[in-house]
Amino acid sequence: MKVLLAEDSGVMRKIIARGLHSLWVDDVVEAADGAIALEKFQQGNDFDLVLTDWNMPNMTGLELVNAIRGTGSKVPIMMITTEAEKGRVLEAIQAGVNDYLVKPFDQSQLQTKLERVLPQQTN
Repeated sequence: MKVLLAEDSGVMRKIIARGLHSLWVDDVVEAADGAIALEKFQQGNDFDLVLTDWNMPNMTGLELVNAIRGTGSKVPIMMITTEAEKGRVLEAIQAGVNDYLVKPFDQSQLQTKLERVLPQQTN
């Protein structure tokens, strides 16, 4: 499984990547902001899942979601962010996010969300 991880915090990227590796993800491609993530997405476009933070420099996670959905891609996208306001969650879902995980989170919450999102890629 190949996951694109867009997160501006290097520490948080490492935490999430370790969590993914401890589950069943063998390939995590990291990006420090949405613009880099979009570039990597466009280069390969063979990702099974995109995980993105909301607040990042150069291109926000929401802008990344809009750009990916603008290509017609149905790849599952999960927003991992501190933005927990109901209006923000709805905005992300309307943009095409499949699920939403609020920081801080633990490994079991990450696993539950992944299990909920990933079966959708077989539809």
